[in-house]
Amino acid sequence: MADEHTVSPGDRGTAEMVVQDKDLAEEVGSGDLPVLATPVMAALMERAAVDCLHGKLAAERTSVGVSLDITHEVATPKGRRVQAQAKLVEIAGRKYIFEVEATDEKSTIGRGRHERVVVNRETFMSRVNSEKA
Repeated sequence: MADEHTVSPGDRGTAEMVVQDKDLAEEVGSGDLPVLATPVMAALMERAAVDCLHGKLAAERTSVGVSLDITHEVATPKGRRVQAQAKLVEIAGRKYIFEVEATDEKSTIGRGRHERVVVNRETFMSRVNSEKA
């Protein structure tokens, strides 16, 4: 069974996409230009961090994003491939801290830090659902 002991600083994850209409700032509402939306880039960075932990946590555990501090430095047009990389740099109890970076076919388009916390799936959802009542 996988558990947190199989995760260590230096581990990496990746996520890729090709920019589509649905990913553009003008479609997402984060701007009015036909370029990759910052929230979409941010989600790709989070997916890379999730990929880093995939298969390394016990089945009853998952991670949730709690902090994302990024810059979006270069605009990316529709049709271009974007890749995000996440490198685990620190583990502090249940908190996992990543350096994240996104690149397109030409350059680095964004970078920053992302924090995730490991939680018990059932306990977490139970708390979420009880708050709705």
